Amino acid sequence: MAIAKASLRSILRSPSAVIFTLAFPLIFIVVFANLGGGMKVDVGQTKTTDTTNVIYRALKQSQIIRFVTNQSEAEMTKNLGEGTLDAVIDIKKQAAPTMPVDMTVRYSKASAQKGAILKSLLSNILYTAQSRQIAMYQQLSGIKIPKAVDLKEEVVSGREFKYIDFILPGQLGFSLLSTGVFGTAFVFLSLRQTLVIKRFFATPVKRYSIILGEMLARIVFSLFGAVVIVTIGHFVFHFTLINGVSTLLTMLALSFIGLIVFMGFGFVVSSIAKNESTIPPLSNIITLPQFLLSGTFFSTSVFPKWLQPLANILPLTHLNNAMRRVAFEGASLAGCTHELLILFIWGICVYAVAIKLFKWE
Repeated sequence: MAIAKASLRSILRSPSAVIFTLAFPLIFIVVFANLGGGMKVDVGQTKTTDTTNVIYRALKQSQIIRFVTNQSEAEMTKNLGEGTLDAVIDIKKQAAPTMPVDMTVRYSKASAQKGAILKSLLSNILYTAQSRQIAMYQQLSGIKIPKAVDLKEEVVSGREFKYIDFILPGQLGFSLLSTGVFGTAFVFLSLRQTLVIKRFFATPVKRYSIILGEMLARIVFSLFGAVVIVTIGHFVFHFTLINGVSTLLTMLALSFIGLIVFMGFGFVVSSIAKNESTIPPLSNIITLPQFLLSGTFFSTSVFPKWLQPLANILPLTHLNNAMRRVAFEGASLAGCTHELLILFIWGICVYAVAIKLFKWE
């Protein structure tokens, strides 16, 4: 406890620790919360959708439509209600060229703004289709011109999924990863170089007490930072905490688990680094890919298909996903077993390497 207290005091006196844990995440939250989430509309595509239809092809060519094809009907209905999917579209195959296209679109009330964008785009496409139909039949007098598309629309109610609900968990993960890797690596290298650990060995202090003391200080500081980030996000930017204090406590439990895993990376870096100047490049090899590919700033679904498997194995990806599910969907830790299993596997692997490489002197 004495080591933890002294270490916590040194963290609070470190400008870089405060900047990476609190300042940077809050700055990113302010910037991205005011910018919004861009103009991409996520549209679920049913398995029965006719992808050869001209209406579908016109939507596919649009730069603002992103079709989601890897979800079941039940998953799309669930995500539509939660607002993580903006609409679901079903275009039946035409029975005959003279028959109208049977098309159903379900919009999410939780994503009304993007639903309006899709409606506007569809109106233009359907107007063009009907104009072609009129041109085809106008030379045939006395024949009633049929509709080109038989459109059925439905609005599914649900909570609004705001961009802050996406960006804040990512920035919380950013804070935990930075503290776990950079903080741990710099501290243990510094303790070795300044011979503090050697002096510890001249006392009755146990080796595990040194490590646990330093870890405890970082856990307390990081969890405090998490409370500050979530509180500001909730009261200033209306970040969704679906079950209030209970959701916050679950997010703190996830933060604790994520931080333990990330500190393992810090132990590895501190063992490999020869001096303080080599810590930043080594740490960035671990942190930068995760900052960019783990859904910290934008969804992993925007990445090329060849890059998505890499994004989906990174520990920060699963921590961010679990945070979002807990905050917006009200999931418990038991409901995040997949994400926790991946983090657990990463933890075992990283600490196995850390134990093998860790140096006291």
